[in-house]
Amino acid sequence: MSTVARFLPLIVIVAILSWASAYPVVRIALHDLPPVPLAAARYAIAAMLAGGWLAWVRPPLPARGDWPRILACGAIGIALYNILFNTGEMTVSAGAASLLISAMPLIAALIAVAVMGERLSAWGWAGSLCSFAGVMLIAEGQVGGISLGSGATLVFGAAVCGAAYTTLQKRLVLRYGAVPSICYILIAGAVCLGPWLPQALRMLPGAPARCWVAVLELGIFPAAIGYAAWAFVVGHMGAARGAGFLYLLPPATLVLAFILTGEIPSVRTLAGGAIVLLGVALTNTYGRPRRQVRQ
Repeated sequence: MSTVARFLPLIVIVAILSWASAYPVVRIALHDLPPVPLAAARYAIAAMLAGGWLAWVRPPLPARGDWPRILACGAIGIALYNILFNTGEMTVSAGAASLLISAMPLIAALIAVAVMGERLSAWGWAGSLCSFAGVMLIAEGQVGGISLGSGATLVFGAAVCGAAYTTLQKRLVLRYGAVPSICYILIAGAVCLGPWLPQALRMLPGAPARCWVAVLELGIFPAAIGYAAWAFVVGHMGAARGAGFLYLLPPATLVLAFILTGEIPSVRTLAGGAIVLLGVALTNTYGRPRRQVRQ
């Protein structure tokens, strides 16, 4: 067994646990920082780490024509995603948020159908309806239900942003590689969140130690190490094989949320999550989008 293969399971665990930690740790940090300044502080840290890696490795700079796409990825996939997600998590439990976000691959498939000329099989549409029913079940159990502007709808909006980001960044990853692309996108996202950074810097000196630890953890692990580890996994396993491990994210989040905050998910949340994951599994396994042949 090669050295890479020997350590690959550990790297998968690092990626999943890093991302899973974001859900409960955001809720901890929200006790002391508002949602948007929290996002600004978190990605300022991530951007510094990304900038350090770029200065060390010195990959080729993106072509001028790709900078608008990088900025769009940072604005949608980092800034807007985190604004919606953090605001939503003020009322949505960490476990429920992770289960709502787990619908993101399905949303990405639907975007491909609407925008990129792809299509779903009957199984794909059945999976879509199944996941949608699960999302509704989870949302109804959260504060505000599915009313416009409720926490659940904001988190679901974050999932839509994440799906759009997934579609937008594909071309960048193919041209520049996963890690350089993510580094440029993290910096672009931090720039978009920059107007709220002064507020975070004014509030952090008076914040308790738990807030400092939470912000540092969010900037280092989910935002930087998690993405880098996942890029390594996808590079050695491929996106299709690696995607199966993402089903471990909600269970890992539920465990970490219980350990860190004592959160116990409701039966409705667990049932809705199971339905969402079943729908995503159906779509990914039997209804994977196929590019439509244009005459």
